[in-house]
Amino acid sequence: MLTQAPKGTSDILPSQSGKWQYLEGLFRDICGRYGMKEIRTPMFEHTELFVRGVGDTTDVVEKQMYSFDDLGGRNLTLKPEGTSPAARAFVQNGLFKEMQPTKMYYITPCFRYEKMQKGRYRQFHQFGTEIFGTESPVADAEIVSVAADMLEAVGMKEVELRINSVGCPVCRAKHREALKAFLEPKYGQLCSTCQGRFNKNPMRILDCKDCQKIVEGAPMMIDYLCEECSSHFEEFQSILKDMDIPFIVDPGIVRGLDYYTKTAFEFVSTKGMAQGTVCGGGRYDHLVEQIGGPEPPGVGFGMGIERLMLMLSEEGIEVPEEASVDYMVITMGDKARSFGIALARKLRKKGRSVQMDMMGRNFKNQFKYANRIGAKKAIIIGDDEVAAGAFSVKDMETGEQITVSAEDTEQL
Repeated sequence: MLTQAPKGTSDILPSQSGKWQYLEGLFRDICGRYGMKEIRTPMFEHTELFVRGVGDTTDVVEKQMYSFDDLGGRNLTLKPEGTSPAARAFVQNGLFKEMQPTKMYYITPCFRYEKMQKGRYRQFHQFGTEIFGTESPVADAEIVSVAADMLEAVGMKEVELRINSVGCPVCRAKHREALKAFLEPKYGQLCSTCQGRFNKNPMRILDCKDCQKIVEGAPMMIDYLCEECSSHFEEFQSILKDMDIPFIVDPGIVRGLDYYTKTAFEFVSTKGMAQGTVCGGGRYDHLVEQIGGPEPPGVGFGMGIERLMLMLSEEGIEVPEEASVDYMVITMGDKARSFGIALARKLRKKGRSVQMDMMGRNFKNQFKYANRIGAKKAIIIGDDEVAAGAFSVKDMETGEQITVSAEDTEQL
């Protein structure tokens, strides 16, 4: 067991990390274009933060959280999502007192005890964005635009944007009564979890995978929107059209977390994958208030990195490796090795990526290793070359070779 990672987790190996770094760099760059700055929150928070924010009738809180008591008797939880911690940081650090809106992004691991499926892990990683402090549907559209730009930048084509409005407390009250009236005759067919939700939060039943057939034909929130929510949703759609971002209105989207209000959206694979949602988000106008802060509204999204990797693979899209090796220093002889070590350090200080043999390989196998690691050029040094004050540089792709003076390495 000591040599096996816990179920639901996976290692990101050195041979894979370049792809992750590429995607992370791309995400940081795109967020920067929108004026977003990175936030880093702790891996664990007080459990009550997620109970109050995410909602005590959600699957996340009821079934999936990794919670524990620490040595001081505090009940803590490994964060299952990134928005509630960001909202907590927004309140604790008084960011709401600054000029609004507050724009932030994060790249973070999250933890949920889930049934193991392809593309679904118990420790997973998220790209996430949040905009606090504005009710404007421009913010909703900008958040969607960040996600759309990311998916376009990585080359995803078989994905579509689905949007909905899940209303506000005013219009939800009418929908709640209509939904309960629809579900009451079917109460005995509901799973035990949804029976518990019937009085507390019947909208959560619409999100239950086990009860999908039972809720077919149920009243949809979009048909009960108040004037304010309806106007917001219409303007949101208009802005998406102005941005030339295609979308489909899907009344069935409710998202899995209780803090959502008004806008809800998902980017979904059109290939019919079992885990087809690569990104989801929406507006949460009362989250900050629910966790004990003031009233600033917010909107954001979360994008699963493992899920994104899987969907890129399904589409046959290769994620490029960001790292590369500029030079492989190949040496023959003790004097050459000493000279090579000094040269390698000099080149690294100039920002070059340089590798040397550490395994005692012979001349021929050092070249094989250079090819294996994808070195662009090989610097070839022997004891005779050190004595002559010059060495060779070979282009590993073209085979072209030049001689460089040991006193003139600026061209490297």
